[in-house]
Amino acid sequence: MTGFVEPDLPECGVERFLMLFPGPWGTLIVRELMHGPQRFGELRAALPGISAHTLTDRLRMFEARGMVTRTSYAEIPPRVVYELTDLGWSLRPVLDAMYEWGIAAPTTAFTVTSGSAETARR
Repeated sequence: MTGFVEPDLPECGVERFLMLFPGPWGTLIVRELMHGPQRFGELRAALPGISAHTLTDRLRMFEARGMVTRTSYAEIPPRVVYELTDLGWSLRPVLDAMYEWGIAAPTTAFTVTSGSAETARR
């Protein structure tokens, strides 16, 4: 298997992390897979609002980057199960820290008190 390295890999570790998690769904998919191996439909049910296209895209990306394994079983109906690899599991402390911060942050951090929504995005 030949590896492909992103041509403009950032020096910053935070930027590298964000390359793997475009948008909000990536970390939530990993969170769900930390509950154990799951089928596509189980992941969709656990993530209301995610489109089949987005879930498929993220799972393929995670598989290509060695964070998730995809196992197909020769059964009728066919069964495919997704599971975190050791690399995927190494994200546990990151998600734990995100969880702790989210719980500890004051509710005011999630409320826009003055200005427009545009101001809040800056």
